[in-house]
Amino acid sequence: MIRPISSLIKRLLKKTPAEEETATRETETTAGKTDNRETLEPSPPIGPDQTLSPEKKSPPEPSKTSRPAKTTHPEPSEKPVAEKPAPPKKKRWSLDQFQVPEEEGKTRFHDFGLPLNLMHALADLEFQYAMPVQAEVIPCTLQGQDATARAQTGTGKSAAFLITIITRLVRNPIKGKRAKAMPRALILAPTRELVLQIEKDAKALAKYSNLHIVSIFGGMGYQKQQDLLDKRPVDIIAATPGRLIDFTQQKIVKPGKVEVLVIDEADRMLDMGFIPDIRRIIYSTPHKETRQTLFFSATLSPEILRIASQWTKDPAQIEIDPDTKAAENINQKVYIVTEEEKFVLLYNLVSTKNLERVILFVNRRDTTQRIAGKLDQYGIKSSILSGAVSQSQRIRTLDNFKKGKSRILVATDVAARGLHIEGVSHVVNYDLPQDPEHYIHRIGRTGRAGAEGISVSFADENSSFYIPEIEKVLENTLECEYPDEEMLKPLPKPVKKRQKPQKKYPPKSGKKGKPRPRGGEKNTRKQNHSPKQPKSRPAAPEKNQT
Repeated sequence: MIRPISSLIKRLLKKTPAEEETATRETETTAGKTDNRETLEPSPPIGPDQTLSPEKKSPPEPSKTSRPAKTTHPEPSEKPVAEKPAPPKKKRWSLDQFQVPEEEGKTRFHDFGLPLNLMHALADLEFQYAMPVQAEVIPCTLQGQDATARAQTGTGKSAAFLITIITRLVRNPIKGKRAKAMPRALILAPTRELVLQIEKDAKALAKYSNLHIVSIFGGMGYQKQQDLLDKRPVDIIAATPGRLIDFTQQKIVKPGKVEVLVIDEADRMLDMGFIPDIRRIIYSTPHKETRQTLFFSATLSPEILRIASQWTKDPAQIEIDPDTKAAENINQKVYIVTEEEKFVLLYNLVSTKNLERVILFVNRRDTTQRIAGKLDQYGIKSSILSGAVSQSQRIRTLDNFKKGKSRILVATDVAARGLHIEGVSHVVNYDLPQDPEHYIHRIGRTGRAGAEGISVSFADENSSFYIPEIEKVLENTLECEYPDEEMLKPLPKPVKKRQKPQKKYPPKSGKKGKPRPRGGEKNTRKQNHSPKQPKSRPAAPEKNQT
């Protein structure tokens, strides 16, 4: 019997149970190799007669290589973080924040038309009205005119020429690259202390002007000063003549482009034998026709003015109160005492009036050590400033005195000029100066910037004959008086014992009576105690005498 063709085809296509099981396993393996899909790919189409048994309808078991589906958990609700408010922007400084009322007979710094950055620094320093020397000098020098100014010490001469320099440099900046060793302004001063003070004042006034200011002086910091000059182009240099000449010879400093030259304390600079050094420095700067030259000092003799006129061009000569050499706000006293009574008077003056900041001047270095040692015995803290003190120690001494760590600064004339220490109530001349000009500079350490000050001088049998010469310079008489009994009462017992200086003994030479062994010889001893026999000196060979 012939079967129909359709039944034969169905029979051929129908799979055996073993074949169906193998196909199912292959399908499961293929589904497990898929890259973490949750749904399987559809299986190939099934023939019309092919049916799945109920057991085969269940989903296949996942393979060991397949990864479980990730379950997502709802994230906990986060509290909103409050954003920090941005810091308020600083308002640009303006003159509205520095209001100074006009007063009759006074000149405000507003009246000079200074740059805004300089006015900002003056506001920080609380400089409202110009002092007399500043009111006379600044209008002339701002126009580029040379000047020679004479005024009492402590009346603001340094600020006068610094304001002129900063204004000129700020208003006339140099565009492009500049050589590092060529300053635009050069300030000469006689002492290291004065140079440091000028540098401090200049940095305070140029706080917002972006000017590079360097001090050059001998005694310390040679490499450090050279590094500061190499750091960036320098604008202002304050220097002593010796170190500046040294740097100029080595071409560390090239003053060939100086625009403003200032000689501070000109009388002392030219009167102390610095004329050759000053002339050498001035000739290394541009010609006086192309530079501005300023001379400032407390005293200017006709001879000094004649020399200064050679280096200036039509200078404006300014004199503030020339008839009164010493400031009127300084009360001057002179006590007539003996040499033995001077320390007693000093102790009673300091202790009874409870003085906290005093500068004591003497004439000799050894006197500074002796007086400071006595003050320390009686519990009065003091410090020494003299030429024998190193420069680094001088700076520490001045800082301690300014901070109130010592009550009395015992100094020689090194400290007579250039020091501006606020709050110095008394200046004591333990020894009257041999040079009458030094008296003016000494007492000028008190009564600074218009404040009240007191000067006390001790005139003993060795220095009282200096008084007439001092009065000639002051063009005034000094009132001399004897101290009362309260000021000469006996000293109390010392708080500390005086430390005696250790004696320097010569090195020991062994046993008594025996000389030290000569170099290269060994000091050997024999075991026996028999006396050592002197060696006989060999006879010299005979020579033919001709």
